[in-house]
Amino acid sequence: MTHRQAPAELGFGGAAIGNLYRPVGDDAARATIDAAWERGIRRFDTAPHYGFGLSERRLGDALADLDPGGSAIVSTKVGRVLRPVPDRDLAVERQGFVSPEPVESTFDYSRDGILRSFDASRGRLRRDRIDLLLAHDLGVMTHGADHRAQMATFLDGGYPAMRELRDAGAVGAIGIGVNEIAVCEELLTQVELDTILLAGRYTLLEQAALDTLLPRCAALGVAVIVGGPYNSGILASGTGPDARYNYETPPADIARRVDAIAALCARHGVPMAAAALQFPMAHPAVSAVIPGMADASEVAQAVTLATLPIPHALWHDLIDAGLIRADAPVLTETA
Repeated sequence: MTHRQAPAELGFGGAAIGNLYRPVGDDAARATIDAAWERGIRRFDTAPHYGFGLSERRLGDALADLDPGGSAIVSTKVGRVLRPVPDRDLAVERQGFVSPEPVESTFDYSRDGILRSFDASRGRLRRDRIDLLLAHDLGVMTHGADHRAQMATFLDGGYPAMRELRDAGAVGAIGIGVNEIAVCEELLTQVELDTILLAGRYTLLEQAALDTLLPRCAALGVAVIVGGPYNSGILASGTGPDARYNYETPPADIARRVDAIAALCARHGVPMAAAALQFPMAHPAVSAVIPGMADASEVAQAVTLATLPIPHALWHDLIDAGLIRADAPVLTETA
């Protein structure tokens, strides 16, 4: 077991303020962003897909007031363009969001698609320069049999466009925002990336990224941002009737592992959500962890969980029980 003294940065995942699965009013979304700012959070991640521009617009409006000097680190994504859907019922869930915006997202990794998406995002975010631009949801998990064609479009047109934006200073850094390890490995053999946002694949439940991806990122100097530290909520809420793992009902073996993790956490008096949030923060390749935050109370909870002292004995017990890998770094205990 290795140790890291300073944890990775806590950031703000912006899908929830784009009305992920349920409506969130403008005032409530603004209160959530305000709470994050007041609690010292200075990294904000969003995407055009999140509420079809709604998350970006809300974040841009808030930061225009809170951060007129542009000190916050803002990341957004490309790879989807927003197209009008005038006949859709905007009151129902569409592509995971309940959004009043009369558009929906369509994949487009072409040069033109990347540039148009970037320009539209700058307008919604009210920023000329974007700190981090990520190609969104490449990979077999999303595209299935169409993966090769989508990847070819990205490598031929989209990626060069991202490089040009970075070289021109319109973007501070470029990378990918994905949900699978394999596409990260694939791209690292072909192109230069500054950052990988990896959602749900380095958590208390999943540590395959330790095999080659995280060591490779550390060796190359590629910063890793961990999204989805709760694996869609199950590592925060436990295995109740509404539990979700990777957005679906958890398989029986996952539920058993979560129950075992929860039992050990309870034995040490540690909320499982605190262990889940702090676990990925300990890896030296990880620069930030960005849980989703749906309201001001979730912001306060995340800040508390990220700083809660966790005894070394809990990590040792999780390793001894075979619930986390022995080569997983953990944070040095704080009093």
